[in-house]
Amino acid sequence: MRDELRDLYQEVILDHGRSPRNFRRLENPTCLAHGNNPICGDMLVVYLDLDQAGRIEDLAFQGQGCAISMASASMMTEVLKGKTLAEANKLFECFHDMCTRDDFDPAKPGGCDVDAMERLSMLSGVREFPIRVKCATLAWHTMQAAVKGEQEISTEGAP
Repeated sequence: MRDELRDLYQEVILDHGRSPRNFRRLENPTCLAHGNNPICGDMLVVYLDLDQAGRIEDLAFQGQGCAISMASASMMTEVLKGKTLAEANKLFECFHDMCTRDDFDPAKPGGCDVDAMERLSMLSGVREFPIRVKCATLAWHTMQAAVKGEQEISTEGAP
């Protein structure tokens, strides 16, 4: 990655980490889950409000963690609003692949939302630091747990 692009990515991550979007509690969420990354100490609660058709009307999070964890949660809330649960699940798969696979290409056939993945690409650098992948994916694993009705999830043992 070029130095200028890396600097831009770091700037965006720091901005989301310092001033996370949708950092609040939803009063009457349809579902919620607590997420924990014991290696880094990140702890989040993800709240979702779903409509009758299973579309994400609103989502938010609260918690504490490193800049990567906070930025990822913030960016996740921005890209998932208005998505169906199926679309959110597909974005989780694509995001996880982007963070873990060197050959990831969002434009390849397979259903990745290219616009959303472009916005999330700022976090692709975690691939170079495997221990940070769990920081970047914590909010996403927690969102999936909430939708499945699981109250708690930990990155311990997660890929």
